[in-house]
Amino acid sequence: MDYGKKSLAQHKKLAGKISLSLKDDLSSKDKLSIYYTPGVAAVSSYLAIHPEETKKYTWTNNNVAVISDGSAVLGLGNIGPEGALPVMEGKAMLFKNFANIDAVPIVLNVHSVEEIISTVKAIAPSFGGINLEDIAAPQCFEIEERLIKELNIPVMHDDQHGTAVVVLAGLINAAKVAKKKIKDMRIVVVGSGAAGIAIIKLLNSYANPDIIAIDSKGIIHHERGDLNHTKIELLKMTNRRKVKGLLHHALEGTDVFIGVSQPGLLTIDMIKSMNKDPIVFAMANPIPEIMPDIAKKAGVKIMATGRSDYPNQVNNALAFPGIFRGALDNNVREITTEHKIAAAEAIAKLVKNPSEENIIPPVNTKNLVSSISKLII
Repeated sequence: MDYGKKSLAQHKKLAGKISLSLKDDLSSKDKLSIYYTPGVAAVSSYLAIHPEETKKYTWTNNNVAVISDGSAVLGLGNIGPEGALPVMEGKAMLFKNFANIDAVPIVLNVHSVEEIISTVKAIAPSFGGINLEDIAAPQCFEIEERLIKELNIPVMHDDQHGTAVVVLAGLINAAKVAKKKIKDMRIVVVGSGAAGIAIIKLLNSYANPDIIAIDSKGIIHHERGDLNHTKIELLKMTNRRKVKGLLHHALEGTDVFIGVSQPGLLTIDMIKSMNKDPIVFAMANPIPEIMPDIAKKAGVKIMATGRSDYPNQVNNALAFPGIFRGALDNNVREITTEHKIAAAEAIAKLVKNPSEENIIPPVNTKNLVSSISKLII
């Protein structure tokens, strides 16, 4: 099926894919007076004195802003705010469908760290949470870190943490199938942008395995003079064996390949240099680092991608609806590493009998959101 052509036609037909609905109608003069003038003045006056009670009287108890500047849209790159808007609408659709959260897509025509932070802070009083999306690294790291500190509502950059949570969930079950322990694994993570760094940090917090990080120039090691601050910090939790070289050097004698990079990087020869029963998470979209049929022929035991047409889809929609549902319901100000690990473990447990082609549950799994949300406390 030509999904591109069909998607263009359907989006044009609907003129977008989300809309607002009302919790009551305005069928009488009394209702109009209660919800707008003069009645609303009493609510506004009360909240002016008691702003901490805003969630009790407005929709901020159940809404999230989905915010992007369009600088790093998955598979498309820097396509600007207008190009990013259909993706943000899609994210809002997922929030509503899976967690009944009212999400508002907001695209920004500003791109510097300070401009994005000041804009988000300016509109934050209208929302119960902030979901950052498709903002390029390394700016996204400082933007999220600052907003977490400076706002009193939960903030999460889903490209980082949603991806990391689902990867950890999948790896927990993959380890069971391969009869290995994550803490004993040698893992190579290819791609040192937002998702790759978040994956490394979460895996390190969870089990502290032996991880090697790869960027476009090869293995990230202490003797490279071209590393930015983020990659220098990454060395505190990676490359403990001080390996140098390129991807094929890093993969020798390893257990896991995790790719958030670009198509075609992983070869059959590289897989054959890995340990017995290798695990491959090839998540470049829409074309992974290696296609599943080729990987299986090369001896890969467990294969995951970001695609829905193959088993074991690493899909952020498994994580972010439940995480934000819990944060909103339980008045959680900050989404922590502990919350992310709890979410990953909850997702993994929903697969009752993990197998090579069943390590990650589908996004429509019953009780997915509730299994996660009850742990975000």
